[in-house]
Amino acid sequence: MGDVSLIDYFGRGFDYIFRHWDRVSPRFWEHLQITVISLLIGAAIALPIGFWISRVRWLATPVLGFLNILYSIPSLAFLALLVPFTGLGSTTTIVVLVVYAQALLVRNTALGFNSIDGSILEAARGMGMSKAQIFWRVELPLAVPVILAGMRIATLAIVSIATVGALVGAGGLGKLILRDPQNFPVVSAAIICIIFIAVVADQIYRLIERLVAGYRYSKVGGKSARVINQTNQETLTAAVKP
Repeated sequence: MGDVSLIDYFGRGFDYIFRHWDRVSPRFWEHLQITVISLLIGAAIALPIGFWISRVRWLATPVLGFLNILYSIPSLAFLALLVPFTGLGSTTTIVVLVVYAQALLVRNTALGFNSIDGSILEAARGMGMSKAQIFWRVELPLAVPVILAGMRIATLAIVSIATVGALVGAGGLGKLILRDPQNFPVVSAAIICIIFIAVVADQIYRLIERLVAGYRYSKVGGKSARVINQTNQETLTAAVKP
């Protein structure tokens, strides 16, 4: 950047975006598409696995250990490893991003279900709820905030790592950087767009969390909440008795 200030650096990036949106927009939408597809596939795989290992506890250590090993592989090395099998293009990048997402999503899904107080489940059973009702009306609403936290972290990681996918022909905003790394207005424009996607994603998750808070109240509230609160109060009273 030489003597260019940080304000000037990003100012020129914004200027490039406004003047040449026709050049930036195809890469922006490619990056967004890769991010969304990777997150959806990753969640579809990770959520059942996370719920499964929350029920079969002895599987948690080997499954999470294996996923952590995969997550520790550098992204560039992982991409290079897969190219002979999946070829150049977005497929290789999506596979790597889906694998990386597993370590974050599986762990948080299992943690979300494991962190539910047993007394709450006992109270739900005492009300005569079936296993399906307990899952949908009690367990899932209580586990969702922790699952969403994992999805937020996974999304930010995917947005960032997807940039490296340009090295294997995946497109996206990384291609702007790769095309002319010495042209700092172009590089700055790509960085601004990546930050924009990450910030918007974060705000979307905040909105979802507020909606989920209302969902949790409607599902776990009312009579269920009164029984749960009564059970918790009885447990607290017993604990503080001399």
